[in-house]
Amino acid sequence: MSVERITFTIVGILIMATVGGYLATQNIFFLYASIFVGFMIFQAPFTKFCPLPLLLKMMGVKTGSVFG
Repeated sequence: MSVERITFTIVGILIMATVGGYLATQNIFFLYASIFVGFMIFQAPFTKFCPLPLLLKMMGVKTGSVFG
């Protein structure tokens, strides 16, 4: 798998988990975490900065065209 596919998979899991956590507990922290993850994935194509792809590249995962 490429860096992009791993990144989008992990981001999707994090957003689903935080929304599920909010629905289960009504703790506003979960919504803040979901908003933060969503903002990071929103700004990544414009700034080409996202911490997860940087870590994955350091670990030697091959890159595609999005975070290249």
